Formats: sequence, C-alpha cells, structure tokens
Amino acid sequence: MGLFGRHHDDEAPAAVRYQMREKLLAIGDDFWIENESGDKVFKVNGKAVRLRQTFILEDTDGNELAKIQERKLSVRDKMHIECGQTTATVHKRLVGIRDRYIIDPDSGEDIYAKGNFVDHEYEIERDGNTIATISKKWFRVRDTYGVEIGAREDQAFILSVTVCVDEMARG
Repeated sequence: MGLFGRHHDDEAPAAVRYQMREKLLAIGDDFWIENESGDKVFKVNGKAVRLRQTFILEDTDGNELAKIQERKLSVRDKMHIECGQTTATVHKRLVGIRDRYIIDPDSGEDIYAKGNFVDHEYEIERDGNTIATISKKWFRVRDTYGVEIGAREDQAFILSVTVCVDEMARG
C-alpha cells in the first residue's frame, strides 16, 4: 500500500519528512536531523572514545532515544540498535543481485531496506509495505536527502535504521 494508502475506512495519517546530511559523520562528529521546515528535531552524536563505532540518537533536550553500535568480529558487517524497548540488528544481505539490508528486530517481523544506497534512493519495507522512503529529490539543499516515515512508525527507530544503512553503505 505504501505510506499514503488508506487503511480500511480511515485515512492514514500523513508521513513525516526529515532532512539528513548526505555524508553522515565521522566518529566524534555530531549532526542534527531537521524536519521538513528546517527545525532541529533529533541529534546524532558520534562517540569518539569507543573502540566500536557508536552513535547516539538524542532529542532536542539531549535525552538518549537510541544507541547504534557497530558489531565487531562478525562474518559480515553488522550494527545493533537499542531504541527504547526495541532492539534490532542491521546487516547486509550476502547473496543477491541487488543491494539489500535486513533489519532483524528481537521481536516482530523483519524489515528490509532495498534500493540504491550510495545515491540515497531506497525504501524500507515491512511485510511488503513501504514504511519509509529515502530520497534526495525532496530537498534542493546540497549534500542533503530526505527520509519520509509513516506517521504510525517509531520515528526514532526508523531514523536509527537509516543511520545504520548509511554508515554501512559508506564502508
């Protein structure tokens, strides 16, 4: 159905759109995620003192919403997300023609990211339905791309997934 489809008889709430920098950050760097109007709504804090890559997603008051950490010593690149009660592992699919990332939550259905990750043109899906779309087409600001997330989704969790995919796609 996608982000704008109808759910039974009631209208689906509008999707929420964010702006993110194309080149996320180096370890130790911080950056803001802005809403469609350019207001700062989340901060990604890159922790420089850790042996593993670690990013903290914070609200505007500095409260930790999610921790994103690289998993070392695994067969393939993995990152782990802790976002409130939700935890998940993000890893790149090893076999296949197209690039694809699998987001494996500790409970619930797997989520998939597929598309062109280098150019920031991809979708995040659960159970065949698009729950987020990532695109450079929405904003004219250089080195910026948009993340559009269904209003019923956990915004902090999906933004954390986007940070993981971006970091892993750069590697």
